Amino acid sequence: MSTEKRKSAKPAKILLVDDHPLVRERLTELINRESDLDVCGEAESASAALAAIAATKPDLAVIDLTLKDSHGLDLIKDIKLQHPGLRTLVFSMHDESLYAERVIRAGANGYINKQEATRKLIEAIRLVLAGQIYLSGAATTQLIQGVAGHARRDLKMDATRLTDRELQVFEMIGRGQSSRQIADHLGVGLKTIETYRARIQDKFGLHDAKELIQHAFSWVSAKRK
Repeated sequence: MSTEKRKSAKPAKILLVDDHPLVRERLTELINRESDLDVCGEAESASAALAAIAATKPDLAVIDLTLKDSHGLDLIKDIKLQHPGLRTLVFSMHDESLYAERVIRAGANGYINKQEATRKLIEAIRLVLAGQIYLSGAATTQLIQGVAGHARRDLKMDATRLTDRELQVFEMIGRGQSSRQIADHLGVGLKTIETYRARIQDKFGLHDAKELIQHAFSWVSAKRK
């Protein structure tokens, strides 16, 4: 796009959804430097994001997976149902090799890790606005290998057998959260979380809660390396 066209065209409206105010402030400054992009609103939770979407009518929502009152995957699914025309891009610290496929399946149009250079975020935003899917080269290779059946089996890949909700619970267990804390964060009953824990134990062939906690802790620790 030429400079003349950018000046004459209406900037694309971007909504930022992240639970950290400083991250939103930094992203707003970065995005608003671009003449063809404009941050139209911010939200720190899923409920606030849905309200902001209705109020500001953005062209794209940039979403973190960790939110105040929900998980980004759930928000993406809600947006897909309530605002099917809105494009979404995940910008998160979560493990791309595990979450990229899940967010695309949930309805997102791309995934970029927060460790990427900021210029990559602008590139990703423009590609998604143009109707394309954005994934890093590593994530694309991972998806292709998974389809071909060549994905390496380790603790990280082991979790691919879990549903989206089971994965959320498993990760929160690995971060030391109790069943009550997980239930309160996800807005479900304690019995529901205990059911998820039982399903996770069964899928991993674990014998008790202690083994589940150890497995979850090891998995989260491995992701941080």
